[in-house]
Amino acid sequence: MSVFVSAPPGRRGEPRVDLARLRARAERILGELCHAGSELSVALVDDAAIASLNERFRGRPGPTDVLSFSMLEGRHSERRGALLGDVVVGLGVASRQARRAGHSLDDEVARLVVHGVLHLLGHDHVRSAETRAMRREERRLWRAIAS
Repeated sequence: MSVFVSAPPGRRGEPRVDLARLRARAERILGELCHAGSELSVALVDDAAIASLNERFRGRPGPTDVLSFSMLEGRHSERRGALLGDVVVGLGVASRQARRAGHSLDDEVARLVVHGVLHLLGHDHVRSAETRAMRREERRLWRAIAS
């Protein structure tokens, strides 16, 4: 299993994410989902980058917390190898959400990676039954990685 994490260089005074811990948590997520042999890319980006992706791929203006780009379907899926896809986390949004929720940035980013990976695997939250199933799975995975 391989998890690739990329992050912008931290600026003085900005909260930082423990990348080694995030990688370990993402590996645990894959293992819990029976995808231990899969690869995952996690990109931590600033508000401008995630806003640009949000506009381009979802047609929605402004930054969001997490976007997922699955390689399990679509034009090039037959060439994906072990790669499940990319999870892109907006650090500015994540930081604000962490402050509002009263928990660490590391935990907020991990929660967003859980959410993003579930989207890669086809989970959604459009209908209420899908939302309940996805939330259940998010809680299960969070318990597995919370330590």
